[in-house]
Amino acid sequence: MSPMFVPGPVDVSPDVLQQQTRAMMPHRSKDFETIFQRSADKLRQIFYTQYRIFIMTNSGSGAQESAVRNLAKERVLNCVNGAFAKRWYDVAIANGKMADKVEVPIGQAILPEMVEEALKKQKYELITLVHNETSSGVQNPVKEIAEVVHRVSPDTLIAVDAVSSLGGTKIEMDAWGLDVMFTSSQKCLALPPGIALIGVNDRAMARAAEVPYRGWYFDYLLLEKHRLKDSTPMTPAMSLIYALDYQIDRMLAEGLENRFARHSAMAKYSQDWATKKGWPLFAPEGYRSQTITVVVNPPTFDCAEFNKFIAPRNLRLANGYGDMKGKTFRIAHMAEIQMNDLENLLSGIDEFMQGK
Repeated sequence: MSPMFVPGPVDVSPDVLQQQTRAMMPHRSKDFETIFQRSADKLRQIFYTQYRIFIMTNSGSGAQESAVRNLAKERVLNCVNGAFAKRWYDVAIANGKMADKVEVPIGQAILPEMVEEALKKQKYELITLVHNETSSGVQNPVKEIAEVVHRVSPDTLIAVDAVSSLGGTKIEMDAWGLDVMFTSSQKCLALPPGIALIGVNDRAMARAAEVPYRGWYFDYLLLEKHRLKDSTPMTPAMSLIYALDYQIDRMLAEGLENRFARHSAMAKYSQDWATKKGWPLFAPEGYRSQTITVVVNPPTFDCAEFNKFIAPRNLRLANGYGDMKGKTFRIAHMAEIQMNDLENLLSGIDEFMQGK
């Protein structure tokens, strides 16, 4: 397996990929329902929740839409500090919600006091937060923001996009008081793309029962009806669920705390490396991601040229995202990436920059 330092789809271990070649079976059969239930039960450990996990055939963007459709009749507050947080605002508008933004420039964090100010001005049914903004490498202080929401506006539900962090850093859904939290398969879980995993607590389910026009595909009540039978309303991505069941066992065998420590160590190593070279980190200190490090390009660095240079070693680096393309580069040290892989990449950048 050749490590790609891109924030998804990430490299997938060959033995995990092999699970997808298993024979199909009826998705309403007891055999598949057993796999489905087992996967959901194990996922609760990674979500740190006692509540239900919906396994859905869609991307993380679909999970964003599910939260908007199920948890708010009218008013949504979107916390926006990057491309994927902005997408959630766009999703809310596209679904006819009255959406407001707490917005800061890309590269900055959403702070609890900003949220408190907004909640004191207007009552909202739902607040949305991206835990780890993949476009900027900023990790928002979700735990502290949730504390503010519960204190200032306790009826406001909290939905968290943890697409690029869950499985790579510890996020305690129940202890932090998060009503909905989700990820998708192709990042820290080290699976192929195609499924989203959504933790939903009882408070969120009660709200969904009051919200009309939830749609059909993302209807939490319909999903719950089938989940109680260890199934889904529609045909699930069975091959991916085979792989999910197997990969969660690999993660638990590594040990979640060990996995989180590995990601943190790689984050620190990357940050220290860039700082020693005098290359600015895009995210401010105290709010830096544990799964992706975003570095401001030095004048002579070109990500596309570097990827051509490093291709014979089967390595790949991610360019900046959106407006930051060509201005930053992103080191995605997530999923199955190991410290020696990271050392090889960074030494490759050092070689590339010699004489430039």
